[in-house]
Amino acid sequence: MLAARLYGANDLRLEDIPVPEIGDNEILMRVRKAAVCGTDLRMYQNGAAAVSPERPLILGHEFSGDIEQVGKNVHDWKKGQRVVLAPNIGCGRCSACVAGDPHLCDTITSMGVNIDGAFAEYIRIPEQALTYGNIFELEENTSYEAAALNEALSCVYNGFLHYGVNVGDSVLIIGAGAIGVMHAQLAKLAGAAKVMLNDMSEERLDLCRKIDPSFISIPMEDIHERILKETKGKGLDVCVTACPAPAAQQVAIELMGFGGRVNFFGGLPKSKEIVPINTNIIHYKQLHITGATKANIDMVYKTLNLIESGVLPVGELITAHFPLRDLKAALEYAGSGQGLKAIIDIS
Repeated sequence: MLAARLYGANDLRLEDIPVPEIGDNEILMRVRKAAVCGTDLRMYQNGAAAVSPERPLILGHEFSGDIEQVGKNVHDWKKGQRVVLAPNIGCGRCSACVAGDPHLCDTITSMGVNIDGAFAEYIRIPEQALTYGNIFELEENTSYEAAALNEALSCVYNGFLHYGVNVGDSVLIIGAGAIGVMHAQLAKLAGAAKVMLNDMSEERLDLCRKIDPSFISIPMEDIHERILKETKGKGLDVCVTACPAPAAQQVAIELMGFGGRVNFFGGLPKSKEIVPINTNIIHYKQLHITGATKANIDMVYKTLNLIESGVLPVGELITAHFPLRDLKAALEYAGSGQGLKAIIDIS
């Protein structure tokens, strides 16, 4: 099969390798569509702890496809079923796992991050993924492309549960990529009075307005004045930093109204992870600051329902398609700020 394997920073190779062999309690999945994530881009540019020239890794953790083969002890799944996966598998025994949060497991196994992922024609689905409920059958009217975006949407929903949106809130999302738009869409569904988006790319802001004309674009150069104007001098109720920028975290604190909620959703590079913030603003305005990472199985289930019901049309976020052989071009596109979400058409 054709697979994209990472050997180290900026060392991604398209190779013909054997199709994975599965055990008696495992599944072989034929990948149909995979989406490019910011995590894929960072791993490509910087390498990763689980990657070395001696142990290359197949990237890709947002994907969907068909069951190609089942192990002899697998009875709940069968060949030909259309499925989507939650890529993070907990140990099942630690305090986080037993509390229903395997995405916070200290020994988490993640497809495309520390075991082989979906930028390949086939992927082996481990026994634990079946045992812990990481696999979901797709409804017939759900496209592979939309299903591949569910992993990202479930992570956004995790953040949403931390910051919350009340009816009538003023919400700003800093970062108008696919993740930022998903935050904006959930905020609107929750009843926000104003949903605003900020980004360095005018092209992305234009794309956001085409997806939903009610979204308000806020330029960076006069962000303080615009937010005060849009909120009638009150400041924001909610701000989400959906980009890997220290400056976004700094300015988010400055834009908040009393009792506001800030969510640091976008992680920062190691070299920029220490951010100077005026904590007096947090103190005197009684702000609530949260972070969010990954998603648990319940979140994945609920956001898949949003996609399959048509309530949240994530397909509108797809702005480019690439064949697997052009994965490097897809990664460059993802890092360019040109569009929103790139899909890899695998089979």
